[in-house]
Amino acid sequence: MENETLAILMFVALIGLLVIGFQVAFALIAVGTAFGWLLLGDRVGIQLATIIQDAGSQFLLTAVAPFILMGTVLERSGIAERLFRVVQMWVGGLPGGVALTAMLMAAMIAATTGIVGAVEVMIGMMAIGSMQRLGYRNDLIAGTICAGGSLGTMIPPSLVLIVYASVANMSVGKLFAAAMLPALLMVLMFLGYIAIRCMIQPPRIPETEDPEREVIPFGRKLWLTVIGLLPAVALIFAVLGTILRGIATPTEAASVGALGTVLLAWAYGRLNVSMMLESLRTTLRLTSMILLIVVGGSMFSSVFRRLGGNELVRGLVDNAQLEPIMLILVLLTIVFVAGFLLEWVSVLLICLPIFVPLLASYGIDPIWFAMLTFIILQTSYLTPPMAPSIFYLKGIAPSGMTTRQMYLGVLPFILCQLAVFFLVLFFPGLATWLPEVIVTGF
Repeated sequence: MENETLAILMFVALIGLLVIGFQVAFALIAVGTAFGWLLLGDRVGIQLATIIQDAGSQFLLTAVAPFILMGTVLERSGIAERLFRVVQMWVGGLPGGVALTAMLMAAMIAATTGIVGAVEVMIGMMAIGSMQRLGYRNDLIAGTICAGGSLGTMIPPSLVLIVYASVANMSVGKLFAAAMLPALLMVLMFLGYIAIRCMIQPPRIPETEDPEREVIPFGRKLWLTVIGLLPAVALIFAVLGTILRGIATPTEAASVGALGTVLLAWAYGRLNVSMMLESLRTTLRLTSMILLIVVGGSMFSSVFRRLGGNELVRGLVDNAQLEPIMLILVLLTIVFVAGFLLEWVSVLLICLPIFVPLLASYGIDPIWFAMLTFIILQTSYLTPPMAPSIFYLKGIAPSGMTTRQMYLGVLPFILCQLAVFFLVLFFPGLATWLPEVIVTGF
């Protein structure tokens, strides 16, 4: 019973450190070390060194750095801006054309970077000015940028999916395939809401009357599409296709994607030493942050298990006599609340070691549950008052855009996310069909 009490106190201590301002990684490491010493005494050093070695030697995590490099080069080389202009050229004349362009670009950038916050910042920098100039309402601008940024959680090759596969010991290829239909539904619902909203409340200046809008002949549109859009799209399909078909490991595919992005930057005349150094520095910083949290989370969960934490949770669940569907909803509620307070990688590393044995004992499909988890994480990313998406937006938003407008703007998109959640909850085939059909490898 004493060990079980310590297991409960681990979470109390972790929350306390986070409340007083500790960084997540250091809070996890500190709590894991302290309670490990109470359990193992002087042997805690050896135990934690082994955990660090095991976490650092996970082959799947080597895909993190090249995927981040792929996204940073895409952003800093101007390739993303080129893609934005090409997409806007085709859909800019539709009702809500710039907002539709921003959402479509968010989906495309999410399919290349896998970094949640980076998608929102890139899209915001490119689209907010144009949308305000055309008279879009601030709440729609805020909602579009925040919701577009949230797609980095769902759309492969999301780093969320890669870390989930590593922690839960699942096939990353199957998770990528499982995410495709829910992500497509999400994008379509976002686009549908924007189109309907802009037909009911059109921007002050129609895109077709924009004085800065250039009339481009059809033949030139095709040429600009070929040189500006198709290479990036081909790169996305090459990366995802080789993983799904088992031709390449995620690390190999990510490395090819990073190299392909660098070659695209060179072909467009944007490759230079300063851009590459900045991209490499950003990659090093983000990769170090993620892997340090992985190490901290591994320490925390290992000590928690040694203290009998998993048995404690299993006992509580058994005593509650929950049906499988109720268990799923309880676990996802925990994920949702944790998503308010922690980075997504911390949520996965703390929750999954506890959740995975429960799912297996209740016979719950792990891929189906994974997709529900991603949707809930994406929803917590948008949901006020703690929405991380709002904090990202505040960093790039103009002074006239208020927090209230941001909160109102994300609400319709949250409803779209919840609609997709319930569709996947009641129709599991939306998550489980594609992995059975197209995945042959990793």
